Amino acid sequence: MAAARPGAPPPPPPLLPLLLLLLLPGGRRALEETLMDTKWVTSELAWTTHPETGWEEVSGYDEAMNPIRTYQVCNVREANQNNWLRTKFIQRQDVQRVYVELKFTVRDCNSIPNIPGSCKETFNLFYYESDTDSASANSPFWMENPYIKVDTIAPDESFSKLESGRVNTKVRSFGPLSKNGFYLAFQDLGACMSLISVRAFYKKCSNTIAGFAIFPETLTGAEPTSLVIAPGTCIPNAVEVSVPLKLYCNGDGEWMVPVGACTCAAGYEPAMKDTQCQACGPGTFKSKQGEGPCSPCPPNSRTTSGAAMVCTCRNGFFRADTDPADSACTSVPSAPRNVISNVNETSLVLEWSEPQDTGGRDDLLYNVICKKCSVERRLCTRCDDNVEFVPRQLGLTERRIYISNLMAHTQYTFEIQAVNGISNKSPYPPHFASVNITTNQAAPSAVPTMHLHSSTGNSMTLSWTPPERPNGIILDYEIKYSEKQGQSDGIANTVTSQKNSVRLDGLKANARYMVQVRARTVAGYGRYSLPTEFQTTAEGGSTSKTFQELPLIVGSATAGLVFVIVVVVIAIVCFRKQRNNTDPEYTEKLQQYVTPGMKVYIDPFTYEDPNEAVREFAKEIDISCVKIEEVIGAGEFGEVCRGRLKLPGRREIFVAIKTLKVGYTERQRRDFLSEASIMGQFDHPNIIHLEGVVTKSRPVMIITEFMENCALDSFLRLNDGQFTVIQLVGMMRGIAAGMKYLSEMNYVHRDLAARNILVNSNLVCKVSDFGLSRFLEDDPADPTYTSSLGGKIPIRWTAPEAIAYRKFTSASDVWSYGIVMWEVMSYGERPYWDMSNQDVINAVEQDYRLPPPMDCPTALHQLMLDCWVRDRNLRPKFAQIVNTLDKLIRNAASLKVIASVQSGISQPLLDRTVPDYTTFTTVGDWLDAIKMGRYKENFVNAGFASFDLVAQMTAEDLLRIGVTLAGHQKKILSSIQDMRLQMNQTLPVQV
Repeated sequence: MAAARPGAPPPPPPLLPLLLLLLLPGGRRALEETLMDTKWVTSELAWTTHPETGWEEVSGYDEAMNPIRTYQVCNVREANQNNWLRTKFIQRQDVQRVYVELKFTVRDCNSIPNIPGSCKETFNLFYYESDTDSASANSPFWMENPYIKVDTIAPDESFSKLESGRVNTKVRSFGPLSKNGFYLAFQDLGACMSLISVRAFYKKCSNTIAGFAIFPETLTGAEPTSLVIAPGTCIPNAVEVSVPLKLYCNGDGEWMVPVGACTCAAGYEPAMKDTQCQACGPGTFKSKQGEGPCSPCPPNSRTTSGAAMVCTCRNGFFRADTDPADSACTSVPSAPRNVISNVNETSLVLEWSEPQDTGGRDDLLYNVICKKCSVERRLCTRCDDNVEFVPRQLGLTERRIYISNLMAHTQYTFEIQAVNGISNKSPYPPHFASVNITTNQAAPSAVPTMHLHSSTGNSMTLSWTPPERPNGIILDYEIKYSEKQGQSDGIANTVTSQKNSVRLDGLKANARYMVQVRARTVAGYGRYSLPTEFQTTAEGGSTSKTFQELPLIVGSATAGLVFVIVVVVIAIVCFRKQRNNTDPEYTEKLQQYVTPGMKVYIDPFTYEDPNEAVREFAKEIDISCVKIEEVIGAGEFGEVCRGRLKLPGRREIFVAIKTLKVGYTERQRRDFLSEASIMGQFDHPNIIHLEGVVTKSRPVMIITEFMENCALDSFLRLNDGQFTVIQLVGMMRGIAAGMKYLSEMNYVHRDLAARNILVNSNLVCKVSDFGLSRFLEDDPADPTYTSSLGGKIPIRWTAPEAIAYRKFTSASDVWSYGIVMWEVMSYGERPYWDMSNQDVINAVEQDYRLPPPMDCPTALHQLMLDCWVRDRNLRPKFAQIVNTLDKLIRNAASLKVIASVQSGISQPLLDRTVPDYTTFTTVGDWLDAIKMGRYKENFVNAGFASFDLVAQMTAEDLLRIGVTLAGHQKKILSSIQDMRLQMNQTLPVQV
């Protein structure tokens, strides 16, 4: 290569772009490195030509009138032209794919008079790989093999004799390359053209920082669709939060979103637009690793150095062991105020007010210390253990306590301590308020029991046990008795006795009496004992037996006891009836209904004999009623067929028939029929309906209603862009209604995905495939189900807690429903595209969520994000989802706000870039890239064969050439708009 042209602007220093990219976290744009560029060469290129009468090297000028070297050829008046031009050897530099930018002009054949029909307006681009610069004038041979053809290059514009040359720019790429270098070759077959400049370059992803990790400069792969993994390392003062750290470098030299991430360590905060982790300054701290900033020290704390993870408390202030590092340092509370005591004999009630200073905390508690003192109060000791504190003595949250069982006529001191969460940190005892009291004499407690010693026709002799707590010397006892007359007592009489026995005289013969007794001390009478019933003997008789004693339990206690006895008896009877009942209908109701009207799903595997579940929930159909017409697919256990079902008294209907393959095991038969046992329990318009089973003939069959449009994902892909948003929302609403029904039945689907939703001819969507339980044990051939914790789980559709801990709930079904919404709005695109399952798990753990599909309303994408909330308790219920979709359907205007790629609470999972139209050879290639290849003939027949013409198209043009679907019009017009933007960034070059 020749030296750079004198006076030309020097290339930028190589370090400056790197620094800019390191400073800008968004700097993920592609870098291009030049291998050869003839634009700056002023001396002869001296490329090899064959034959010598073909290509000719000449000097020219660019648009700035700077001299350049070009090659031209114009042997159009001679037939059978085959002119070759080969560059010098170009070192590959370990790249696998090379891009070639060609600038050239071509003469319009129609503008050249008197030429034969062999005039061309195209030329061919070739390359040849070699480990050494070994090419000569005759080697390799000047033919397509050993040269490898890249493409036939056609101009967008040619020029006539009266016009100035119009420069065409084309970019082509080739690979994979494996040898040390290569040659470029150009073949002319009879054109009049000028090769103005040739630039060979390659693309690479620049050094960048993403997720606080450094990723090295990375060459692109061998194919435009290749993804090259670049490992990352955490920046200084950052720590890993998920591994592995890697970025994907795509074929355009642009980074995809990182997998794995780092974050600033504790004591460091993000800086320089998230490319550095700098130490927290004086007076600030950061207690945990993460992307948050350093915070000022909490009140009453300070730091003594940089990069502080915690601020130390000032003297006299403390933190509790459970206090977070960002909480303020606090102090002990002052003493309680306004203590009020209320003594009642040997009991005491204490009340007080909150301390004036709580120490800055809200975990205030109170302790009550009881001390018994001598008469002079010179000596106080802790109270006996028999003193009772209600509700408790230590750790009180209320400012009131009841104290009992104190000694009579005794002086006490009570200290009320105020403590909080850091009182145990303080070297000083808690502040307290004290109160001194003296107890009074307490009345005696109640007499516990009474006994009948003897009775006659007119008298009874009774005795009793003294009170457990006499609280002094008992002076005497008072006995109250009255004759029991039916349901009421007669007039009460009282007598006293200084002993714990008494003889009652003047009683009626054969009469019942209610008797109570109480003790008296100097403090007064205690409470009466419970009423006890005794009976005198008949006239002239006597007895000394005590079996007539009958303690009376009255009031609510009697009613409660009777109720308990009745309940126990009823329970025993019901239990016996249930065990003896053999009515199947009764058993079914008992199993299906926990409470009246609440139907609950029953797992068929809980039956000792699974065949019993089939008989209970699935209707047996005679094989003569079934007619198989054609096989439409294959299932796990056998073939899936379309057929007809004609039951007696019913019209013939189309049905789907699953058959069990020959040679099955008993377990396979059980697992196959378990799906019928599950489906047979459901009855909802958005749940696939089970018609019945065939188990008494071969093959064994499960027969369901027939869904004309099959699975939802494939149906959407076949009809890309053909539905309105309201129609799509209607489909999603049907799925949500079916899942609401299942969740209310306490059934967890576990495998909710568009592939398991069936669509009928009226676009009604129905939930199907209730057999994931067997996937958790067996090994299915479908790679969708990836092993996790010993089972098979559809990773891309499954909630994080279900993947990590196998916590399958209706909330995990809600997560899956959000993925189904995304599938519907993207017309069946694969969630997370071509990422590996492990990368999907890592990305979701980093809170990345799928971006809104094209033309997705904001309200729908927000509902998806709500379904993907990490905390399963915060996800909406299916009933709420149905209500939300109903509101959106009723208010269609809310669906006109389209979500941007950055909408929602999290970043899009992949940063998909717009296709560059210059990378496509033809308009047809461009249409294939945007998945609109079905319209290639429409464009060609209408004359839109160049990108310049396509860029000028309008919606009316699309309608005129046959693009009638609104969704397809939007997709094509959106790509045309991107094309226009790219064209405005391209500057024409004139020679």
